[in-house]
Amino acid sequence: MATQTKPVLVVGSAALDTIHTPVGSVDDALGGSCFYFSTAASLFTPVRMVAVIGADFPRKLIDFLNDRDVDLSGLMVEPGETFRWGGKYFDDPNKRETLFTKLGVFENFQPKIPGHFRDTPIVFLGNIHPDLQISVLDQISKPELVILDTMNFWISGTPDRLKEVISRVDALLVNDEEATELTGKINLFEAADALLDMDLQAVVVKKGQHGAILFREGMPPFFAPAYPVRNVKDPTGAGDTFAGGFIGYLANHDLADDNVWRQAIIYGTAVASASVEDFSLDRLKNVNMDELEVRVDELRSMTRF
Repeated sequence: MATQTKPVLVVGSAALDTIHTPVGSVDDALGGSCFYFSTAASLFTPVRMVAVIGADFPRKLIDFLNDRDVDLSGLMVEPGETFRWGGKYFDDPNKRETLFTKLGVFENFQPKIPGHFRDTPIVFLGNIHPDLQISVLDQISKPELVILDTMNFWISGTPDRLKEVISRVDALLVNDEEATELTGKINLFEAADALLDMDLQAVVVKKGQHGAILFREGMPPFFAPAYPVRNVKDPTGAGDTFAGGFIGYLANHDLADDNVWRQAIIYGTAVASASVEDFSLDRLKNVNMDELEVRVDELRSMTRF
């Protein structure tokens, strides 16, 4: 059941990416968790972004967000260069090589949440240092739902700080390897149980081209397949795009309804499937809800028996 539209706050990275795949290359293309997430989530609900860019950032790249109800007043501009990442993908899109990482102004990023953002009801903490995630949590007031993304680097490098963040959020997005490293459990279902025992309401395990699994207290696991994309051009940002579709859908619906969470997984999957069909955000910024509904219907037909 749809509810009143609620805005979503995202805090994470803003970047310019250089990407090489078997079908082509791009230089200084729009990237970073905030831009992928915001473009996806804004299909469903207003978005408020907090990130940092350098003085060299070409603002024309994000003009389209002005028409997508994305509030960029939390996008800080600092002297210096924008965060840049370069990567090369192989025939198997799950395998990639990092060619370079230039943190630029992102190295000293200290999130500053504007006053009119602090009461945002839904919050997504992108994959940044746990200390920065804690800083965000200290600046916001009583959100209805906080969802966390993280990675192996923080799990192994700052485990105590990460556990503090987890204790203060409601849901977690991880992949299989991260779930195992966080809990020490090789069996995915045991790992999910251990994560839910950390007082999380939900855990989403991302499985790339094999879909995702939702674990939520009081309901059986929900297995969602990936939408079958025949022509993957650029997998960059698929996880953040999935998060944007997933959380954007949740923001418009009853968070107490288990079926809403299941459907949110499917919509996140549909949006992510569009994202990988072109480089950077080129496909994602032009996708519309009619196209997504077709993919949702196809996923529904593929899983009904």
